[in-house]
Amino acid sequence: MKHEDSAATLLMTSGGDARILLDPATDLNRYHSAPRPSAVLAYASSTANDISAPAHALAARILDEIGETPSAALYAERLEALRRRIRAAYALPEDAEIVFAPSGTDLEYVALACVAGRGENGTHNILLGADEVGSGCIHSAFGRYFAETTALGVLTAAGTPVPGIEARVEMIDIPVRDDQGRARPSSGIADAMGTAIAGAREDGRHVLVHVVHGSKTGLILPSLEDIDRLRAAHAGHVSFVVDACQARITSPAIADYLARDAIVFVTGSKFMGGPPFSGFAIVPPSFRPAARPLADGLATIFRRAEWPEGWPGRAQLEDSANPGLLLRLEASIFELERFQGLSLDVVTRVILSFHQAVRSEIIEKTPARRVAPYPPGEKETAETHPIEMRTLSTLDLSGFGGGATFEDATRWHKALLAHEVRLGQPVKCVKLPDGRWGATLRIGLSMPVVFERAGLAAEALDASFATDMARIRDALAAVAG
Repeated sequence: MKHEDSAATLLMTSGGDARILLDPATDLNRYHSAPRPSAVLAYASSTANDISAPAHALAARILDEIGETPSAALYAERLEALRRRIRAAYALPEDAEIVFAPSGTDLEYVALACVAGRGENGTHNILLGADEVGSGCIHSAFGRYFAETTALGVLTAAGTPVPGIEARVEMIDIPVRDDQGRARPSSGIADAMGTAIAGAREDGRHVLVHVVHGSKTGLILPSLEDIDRLRAAHAGHVSFVVDACQARITSPAIADYLARDAIVFVTGSKFMGGPPFSGFAIVPPSFRPAARPLADGLATIFRRAEWPEGWPGRAQLEDSANPGLLLRLEASIFELERFQGLSLDVVTRVILSFHQAVRSEIIEKTPARRVAPYPPGEKETAETHPIEMRTLSTLDLSGFGGGATFEDATRWHKALLAHEVRLGQPVKCVKLPDGRWGATLRIGLSMPVVFERAGLAAEALDASFATDMARIRDALAAVAG
């Protein structure tokens, strides 16, 4: 169905890579979403959101204020205001640096820039669970372009080096799940990291270690205790970056990571509920004094105002505006502020109601099963996770049809749209007896839905989620047979 899109909607599909563009045939991006309010029943916050009506109205008002071609100075002013609002929303210290990026994938370049020059022979990047954080990150964490164009409109080729970065980066990936799809224990992952760090130190390379806080299936690995163990053993030779791009993270959790001098990545288009794509890196103040000037190639990716005032090499970046990114960020931070304004008791009540509805309407009435967001035998670990982690349920659908595959789930994901239902994309985390990957889909709550239902009485709240999950159940039955 072709939509007569507003100027705000059209602008929010600009200033990114090809993933943000709308297909003329469907009027949706490749994640089956768009930056316009939608009547589709969407529990797809693990992949990408549409945009709530209030956030869209806000974006339209801001566009009226700034115009479609704002000056570089106005862009810088608005981004600086967003920095202040993010610090306030997450109770961050005033000296926490914030770097904005067109997507979570682009944030990898920020981490590489922060540790550039710390190792005599370059950087050794330890990526954790590349299959659960996004395929493009494999390229960007290696200092390579991951798309055919950048947010600046510069033509590139996926896999080619970003000038000034790639030649001095080496990378390995440590999987978060074993070959049967089971989550690996934190201690085992940390031991593998320790071995890799020791080898890189011998080669004269500084090590950048990734921590996953909310993977595609809700994992948090490694634990703070294991991070502390690695920091103590390799002080001065290792830096940490936390992939919290799902945004299922609390203010205290961010504070815990910043206290360990870890960079934290967050995006606005998943749990936060903003339109795709936008992101920001929260950088501890300890990184700036030792920072090298930004690599030349970063001028093809970032605009000047997206890096903090005075960051070394910032002046070489193009001094222009990305109004599409600005509107997406404004919409996302609007949702963050609404959510953060709710009490923990209210948030907990809504999330637990959602969690129970998934169980009572889907798990107990279909062959679906929840994929455990913790290693075998460590259920108590999940009990210590922030309540936001219960906003995501990964469904094992392999029981549908007596052995449904990952490829089946991919087809179902698209077929659900005909029933006006959109869920999170499948993930390879269930192994069938014949060795193939089993069918999965993800049901994810978002900040806008939590806010919208926060005022409902208990009975009405439970009924609202039960109705939604029953509709999803019926749609799954229709597409899966």
